Amino acid sequence: MEQGHLQHGPLGENCAHLCVDMQNLFVDTDWHTPWMKRVLPVVERIARAKPDRTVFTRFIPAERPGEGEGTWRRYWERWSSMTLESLPPGAADLLPPLKALVPPAEVIDKRVYSPWVGSDLHERLRARGVDTLVVSGVETDVCVAGAVLGAVDLGYRVVVPTDAICSSSDETHDALLTLYRRRYAQQVETVVSDEILRAWG
Repeated sequence: MEQGHLQHGPLGENCAHLCVDMQNLFVDTDWHTPWMKRVLPVVERIARAKPDRTVFTRFIPAERPGEGEGTWRRYWERWSSMTLESLPPGAADLLPPLKALVPPAEVIDKRVYSPWVGSDLHERLRARGVDTLVVSGVETDVCVAGAVLGAVDLGYRVVVPTDAICSSSDETHDALLTLYRRRYAQQVETVVSDEILRAWG
């Protein structure tokens, strides 16, 4: 796989790590994401390097089928097994190695794919002078995509570690990386995590 490089230079104190939805929700459930096991040590390495600069998001399912606005109502009827009333306790929690980093890492809860909708994430980051984001997590083609494109719209420099994101679909995972490289290369940099850690002072 093409590794790329940080075309806009090193990362500094104005950079934060936005880690998307690395939760029990995607382990041994109807949303099981097999690659998470492989990706977790890489995500953990990035987060442990800068725990005070890390924000974890958690996707919080509807309490029960029938909840949600518009198409989300139909979505939760389709995924009734993934509503909070059907899931075991702790399903929405971060994976244990990441949960152990909170604090100093922060957590933002969300009810939709994008972490920018219905949250104060942008305000929190701007208050800390953040203008660059390393975006990791699951799934590449769903919530990670929502995080990346929302960050682009808000003007952040976005760096995606290709070995710290995953999906339950190889095809659409690869398609999103191709999209970033061919259509969003001006605003999204795709590199391996080692490159990020070397460049983040």
